[in-house]
Amino acid sequence: MASAEIRQIRRRIKSVESTIKITRAMELIATARIGKAQQRVAQAKPYTEKMNDVIRNIGAATGSIKHPLLEQREIKTVGVLVVTSDRGLAGGYNSSVIRLAEQAVAAHHAAGKEVRLYTVGAKALAYFRYRKHQIRHQWLAVTDTPTYADARGIANIILDEYASGRVDAVESYTTEYISALTQTAIEWPVLPITPPEAVEGAAAAATGYEFEPSAEEILDRLLPRYLEGSVFGMLLEASASEHAARRRAMKAATENAEELTRLLTREANQARQAEITTEISEIVGGAEALSNG
Repeated sequence: MASAEIRQIRRRIKSVESTIKITRAMELIATARIGKAQQRVAQAKPYTEKMNDVIRNIGAATGSIKHPLLEQREIKTVGVLVVTSDRGLAGGYNSSVIRLAEQAVAAHHAAGKEVRLYTVGAKALAYFRYRKHQIRHQWLAVTDTPTYADARGIANIILDEYASGRVDAVESYTTEYISALTQTAIEWPVLPITPPEAVEGAAAAATGYEFEPSAEEILDRLLPRYLEGSVFGMLLEASASEHAARRRAMKAATENAEELTRLLTREANQARQAEITTEISEIVGGAEALSNG
């Protein structure tokens, strides 16, 4: 009986050790990808900041900024973009974003607004499709290593929905990368575009600018690119957050598996010790019986 118990425990130990190899490998992969994702986030920020400067200068030079993409409409239909990962094993990364988006959808419905749902990542698609939500557009295989072409594709669909009047505003629910240990699910406003706030001295700096063609034509070309850059930055932050969350989850899984291995090894040693004690007792009892006979 004891030998069977020991064999079962040793089989469990081998299974857990195999799991440790997998989780440790995934942790190392995620660690390697975090560095690249962080670098891409940092490289994308100067582009967005320069875009903000140009839009701010146009506004200061013309006295105001007027464009359909900046116009605040009466909101009857809201576009909701949910950004998650395609793969799991990332702790609460996906669930926190989905929970926030689901609360927003429920709030819009309660306020009498229609919702058009867009999903990035297989996890959001599966979750909302299972709950019978109609998905207007979906994008897969994007968040692991997003490219600017991915951002342009998403931005073009959203821009078309907004320009055609099918939605009056678009908001995104994604994850903000703060550090390797902290990632926060947030609402990321997409459309209408919020003009950058003027900074002190911007008006004086803008007086030296001459616009060719006109400022309005520049905005027509610039704002769609600004939207693409904003979506690209959102995807990069989501990607960095995903890899950080997966590394943390795999590290915790590895530590838990190692602790379970130690407990099972101790249990196997105790069972083996009990088996040896029983065998010794049987030998001693047999010897005494023979001597008494």
